[in-house]
Amino acid sequence: SEVLAAEAVSCLNRAMAALRDIWEEIGIPEEQRLERTEVVKKHIKSLLDMMVAEEESLKERLLKSIALCRKELDTLCRELQLDPFEAEEESTILQMEKNLRTRVEVMLKQKRDRKQELKTLQEQDRDLCDILCTTPFCIDSTAVPSLEDLDRYRRHLASLTAEKEQRREEFVSSKRQIILLMEELDHTPDTSFERDVVCEDEEAFCLSMDNIAALQNLLQQLEARRSLNEAVCTELRSRIVALWERLQVPVEERESSA
Repeated sequence: SEVLAAEAVSCLNRAMAALRDIWEEIGIPEEQRLERTEVVKKHIKSLLDMMVAEEESLKERLLKSIALCRKELDTLCRELQLDPFEAEEESTILQMEKNLRTRVEVMLKQKRDRKQELKTLQEQDRDLCDILCTTPFCIDSTAVPSLEDLDRYRRHLASLTAEKEQRREEFVSSKRQIILLMEELDHTPDTSFERDVVCEDEEAFCLSMDNIAALQNLLQQLEARRSLNEAVCTELRSRIVALWERLQVPVEERESSA
């Protein structure tokens, strides 16, 4: 800084000497030279004052930015449930402002990422709840979720997805058996539930616990009817055989009737 000050003084002396030479060559009187020298001094002072004011303004802007960043970081740390951010107090104002501003940008991205993941998980949750007829996962949609909240949500959805696949397999298997039994019994679906089971798209069928229970109940009813029909058929066959015996019907005629 001493070298720069010396160079500035040297530049000023050279400029003033040049101005004096010019004024002498022009023939400007001593009184006017003093006035002009005063004008030069005012110009220099005004320029320096303006430069100092600009740098002071920069310093104030940096300090204001630091205060705003600290305030925003405190809010973000609370929202993200993180420990308070500690800046390096020994760093310069410029470096501290840059570090704080960079940290704010990083944490804002974390906030956006968590909110976006929460939105995605909630969309998946709604789809699964519509299929399984269950209640959505309980979470505050207005707050920024913690990493633990998101992890619990992901595990909850993984469990629901596995449950959906298990119920889907049970539905498909039962539906196949029901259709075969209806064909065997020559039974036409006569209730809305039966029509939903037989005719509706498998992906659109609501896999609620009530529907799965109703599905099993329908399957058991059809199996009971088939068992009853088989018992009746067995009884009728026995009676026919007994009548054949009493009537002494020839074997050839029995075979053709059978």
